[in-house]
Amino acid sequence: MQPGRAAVFVNGEMPNKPAMRAMIRPDDLIVAVDGGLQHVLSLGLEPHWIIGDMDSAAAGELQLWQAKGAKIDRYPVEKDETDLELALQSVIQGGYRTILIAAATGGRLDHTLGNLYLLSAPYLQDFDVRLDDGLVEIFLIRDEADISGAAGDIVSLLPLGAVVEGVLTTDLQFPLRRETLHPEKTRGISNVMLGEHARVEIAHGTLLCIHYRNQYLK
Repeated sequence: MQPGRAAVFVNGEMPNKPAMRAMIRPDDLIVAVDGGLQHVLSLGLEPHWIIGDMDSAAAGELQLWQAKGAKIDRYPVEKDETDLELALQSVIQGGYRTILIAAATGGRLDHTLGNLYLLSAPYLQDFDVRLDDGLVEIFLIRDEADISGAAGDIVSLLPLGAVVEGVLTTDLQFPLRRETLHPEKTRGISNVMLGEHARVEIAHGTLLCIHYRNQYLK
């Protein structure tokens, strides 16, 4: 099992590059998913692994980074999985249990929704996988989770596909005390962090947590 984290860059939007760059750790495995290579390079990073059908990455850049030692996994354009799904499977097979997926939202709505629903894959249940673009982080809560940020950050809790029971929050402005959240109701939207840390626990179900960093919304 690898001790570090995999930072997987997708070809979505990255509204706050300085914040995104600050999140990258020196020991992160830097993975570029096809056109996500441009985000990697724009942050001054070097890719360790490039994965995808390469319909968005420039051939010259691929050759350059391959010569520098980057691993290249090329897949056919016509396939049953998206490039991101293949990348997730690859880094998990590589032993990584903590995965940051950068720039996986924005642009085409179908791609954004597909990336969000990837978080619910059964094989990710015991892994810490979070989408982030520097402004907002998105992840699933299946039992309990801690949220790190700042006072004033917005936290929305959305039931994923079914009712979520026994939702208990700590250090959020509008507390939920073992409540039931329904996917067709908006009870869990736009809560606010009271300090640098908040906590969410649930008894049954799966919550989609969307955490906006308030300092970047102003």
